[in-house]
Amino acid sequence: MEHDNQNKNITSISSGEMDAGARIDKWLADQLEALSRSRIKALIEDGQLRVDGAVMTDPSAKLSAGQAMELTVPAPRPDKPIPEKMDLDIRFEDEDLIVLMKPAGLTVHPAAGHWTGTLVHGLLHHCAGSLSGIGGVERPGIVHRLDMDTSGVMVVAKSDRAHKGLTEQFAAHTVERAYIAFTKGAPAPKAGRIETQLVRSSKDRKKFEVPWDPESEAGKHAITNYETLARFGQDPRAAIGTGLAAKVECRLETGRTHQIRVHMAHIGCPLLGDPLYGSRRGGIIASSDNGRELKEFRRQALHAAILGFKHPVTGQYHRFEADMPKDMQRLEKFLERL
Repeated sequence: MEHDNQNKNITSISSGEMDAGARIDKWLADQLEALSRSRIKALIEDGQLRVDGAVMTDPSAKLSAGQAMELTVPAPRPDKPIPEKMDLDIRFEDEDLIVLMKPAGLTVHPAAGHWTGTLVHGLLHHCAGSLSGIGGVERPGIVHRLDMDTSGVMVVAKSDRAHKGLTEQFAAHTVERAYIAFTKGAPAPKAGRIETQLVRSSKDRKKFEVPWDPESEAGKHAITNYETLARFGQDPRAAIGTGLAAKVECRLETGRTHQIRVHMAHIGCPLLGDPLYGSRRGGIIASSDNGRELKEFRRQALHAAILGFKHPVTGQYHRFEADMPKDMQRLEKFLERL
């Protein structure tokens, strides 16, 4: 049975006795001729399938007899983003590139659940008539990204030549990138280098993790250098000098998805407020006086503070620094009172 719900096509279907043990994406592809297996797999990974009322995100899961499934197929999106007027904090702009301060809460690129209101939509409006084309298409060139809830400075290409030159610099790891993070617990040692592989979690497709085998070559190589700038409070369960929280500078040699968030969690110091790799509750810190300030911090405490690169056209070196936004400044003042 198929029905339309707010421009979404929802298909309801149930498995029979003979279907038990079948791989769910393949079985659905056999039942629904209008959708390819790859399309169904993508929909499942995007959380569009419910099995017996619960969201299923594993396309390789095996069916049981008598399971009720609902597959939602969102309405087709426009083949290209429509420009949207947006207040952008521009730090530098010329005919080849633009440097801006991205606020927390702004998604960089259109993706599932964010087909409008992204930075790309805002840049298409701001740069109307000045984009010379990336790969022959009038669009801004996203050469690196910040997670939706990470604030900070980033650069975007406006021309094909700038896109090519910036991409080469990021690939060669010659771009200076420094982030400020507030962590639950303090790193030990105070400074260090984290070098691991990063793989997508088999339990949660939205997460990444360090393989349990340190010799594994699966996934992508990732390197983060960190330095503790300040420690806050005293963990009553640990040795003297063990902080409840810390302010940490992280410098990237590679730029993998969620890299800092995964690496800091890997060494036992997840970012405060991180809903994926830490805990919004904050434990002992949140139970302290005025702990509500941490509870009200609604994102991972991560800010891209420094970005330095060689202009891909003029050859001039540019270095930009962005102060922490007010929410992170308030968080730091709270931590200083621990």
